[in-house]
Amino acid sequence: MVGKLKALLWDLDGTLAETEELHREAFNRAFDYFGLPLYWDQETYARLLWTTGGKERLKRALEETPRAPGLSWEEIAEVHRYKTELYLKLLREEGVTLRPGVRRVLLEAQEAGVALALCTTTSPENAEAFLEGTGLSGWFSLVLAGDAVERKKPDPGIYLLAQKRLGLAPEEGVVVEDSLNGLLSALGAGFPVLITPSLYTLDQDYREAHALLPHLGEPGNPAPVLQGPRAGGRVVVDLSYLEEVRGWWST
Repeated sequence: MVGKLKALLWDLDGTLAETEELHREAFNRAFDYFGLPLYWDQETYARLLWTTGGKERLKRALEETPRAPGLSWEEIAEVHRYKTELYLKLLREEGVTLRPGVRRVLLEAQEAGVALALCTTTSPENAEAFLEGTGLSGWFSLVLAGDAVERKKPDPGIYLLAQKRLGLAPEEGVVVEDSLNGLLSALGAGFPVLITPSLYTLDQDYREAHALLPHLGEPGNPAPVLQGPRAGGRVVVDLSYLEEVRGWWST
């Protein structure tokens, strides 16, 4: 392991907060508005989440539905824009709570001078509204969202771009993700990865993760370590533990 931890790179949906139910509701309202023969229940949405990117997910669903119209990419983008407006409205009305330990770890990193990067396939509008709604505006020195790269997770492009923009060597950062696609993306860029599965990603295969915990833990509510440093015990994830994850990665 070389040097010290210089950056934490975070996914958004499912990692910082459980936002996917708001996205699912917004999609279903958009389908109804445009008269599309689609309805995504939780099981369907969980399956479609294997396709990263909202527009790409909608395209796949239309292709899989025999009586669905053959929309052009521009028409798909129009539906998605409307869905984004609905999501932003739901986010403002219902709000969202950060997952356990997230704000604490972000604050500790900020105070220690560790750079924070947000690397997400959600749209820039969604990311901005989320950060505003959770009081995290200005906390991330780098925000890569939506179509920041041509190919989305599990392609490593977004993490390679973050690495370049931050001037990082892979061993100088740790990625926090909640899905297999995110894990594969970060691994492809060479980063050590800590996984905290979310509502829709609980049953995915995380054997390649350097640490696996259900959440980041809080004082009085430490997280069981399912894989990685201190496996079998409980921890409150902090910068010291993330350094252990880097050490685990380098062995």
